[in-house]
Amino acid sequence: MKHLRPESKKLARLTGPILIAQLTQMLMGVVDTLMAGRVGAVDLAAVAVGSALWIPLTLLVFGLGMALAPVISHCHGAGDESQMARHAQQSLYTCAIGALMTFGLISFAPNVLALMDVEPAFRTMTLDYLGYILWGLPAFVLYIVLRNFCEGLSHTMPSLVIGVIGLLVNIPTNYIFIYGKLGMPALGGAGAGVASAIVLWAMAAALLAYMLLAKRYRGRGPFTRFYGPAWDDIWHFIRLGMPISLALFFETSLFAAVAILLAPLGPVVVSGHQISLNITSLVYMFPMSLSMAVTLRVGFALGSKHIDEALNAYKVALLMGVSFATVNGLIMWLGGRWLAGFYTDNPEIIALAGTLMGLAAIFTLSDTFQAISIGALRGYKDTRASMVVTFIAYWPFGLTVGCILALTDWVVPAMGAAGFWIGFIVGLSVAALLLTRRLFRVHARTLASAR
Repeated sequence: MKHLRPESKKLARLTGPILIAQLTQMLMGVVDTLMAGRVGAVDLAAVAVGSALWIPLTLLVFGLGMALAPVISHCHGAGDESQMARHAQQSLYTCAIGALMTFGLISFAPNVLALMDVEPAFRTMTLDYLGYILWGLPAFVLYIVLRNFCEGLSHTMPSLVIGVIGLLVNIPTNYIFIYGKLGMPALGGAGAGVASAIVLWAMAAALLAYMLLAKRYRGRGPFTRFYGPAWDDIWHFIRLGMPISLALFFETSLFAAVAILLAPLGPVVVSGHQISLNITSLVYMFPMSLSMAVTLRVGFALGSKHIDEALNAYKVALLMGVSFATVNGLIMWLGGRWLAGFYTDNPEIIALAGTLMGLAAIFTLSDTFQAISIGALRGYKDTRASMVVTFIAYWPFGLTVGCILALTDWVVPAMGAAGFWIGFIVGLSVAALLLTRRLFRVHARTLASAR
């Protein structure tokens, strides 16, 4: 493959910091869960449910913000730095609109909890958690825009450093507000919401300070001059970013739906599924980070009019991702029960988790294909097709097949959790096939229009 070694080095330099930044985000959730769980079951449940409401809704802001990275990378590749501040500020306005929508949707949380018929103490603590973390929403908007501005310029190291700062702030603030230290009230699980809001502000402030002080951003930072809202630009970012948000939502909501459908099958099944999902989610951080890196490489290549290099970046990323997925697939297939043993000593749960991770060894390949194809398509500024494909692949295909195999005897005797995981394989494989096909069609069209 042409230029394999230099391209793989460039992708590795971009992917590494993004991967560590993503892992620090996951670790913050782990810290919240562990520290709230030490207070009591109600506190742990409040953090779990509060996070389950907060995270999917913030995907709206996250997806809208991700639309900035390919736009900046195109400008960077074309050597046109004069428009980058304007794009950044229009993205900021767009994400602010998304934040207002997120705020409005979270206001329905009391109605959602009323439908769940939960006990009053649990309901109050969950709503307190959400009320506190909402104070960090403006900071989340600023952080997402600044991060994607940096990454659009292929500067991913700030994401790593700021992620580590966030984790270091998260631990003591959780300790202070959950347990009531240094004169603060003991808020229990709700204190994790206060800590998360403080962390978001710390991360946003640190990244803003870096961009204002770093030499590399002098004269080309996001605030070199002021631009008012331009509705054509805002609408452009909405058209690019909303499909990204919806694609992310379709994926996360699929796994949430499966968790709900498995609940009646008992705690052993739910636990085995959750352990396997936790491990595979950790493994997925690499292809997801590689996907974000290939967006930048493709965008830069297209901006600099080197269209063949855009496809080359995709192919190299795919080779790297599939190699990683193959190794991890073998580890999960051969050592699934051993990995599950770190979570529990229940032999039934371990046996089920081992079976599910054997199936995960198959879908991790499809997951890699679809993740990297989505990342490359974002570099081409083609996001709407990804939204449509992910919905069709995950819901009509993946969930339907999963429900039939897991809960009915129509094809084979009801398989329980394994049936849903076979559904994951089907859904992700359909997505991988359709997205790869779409990518090559978009590349051919781009190449033809450049001639």
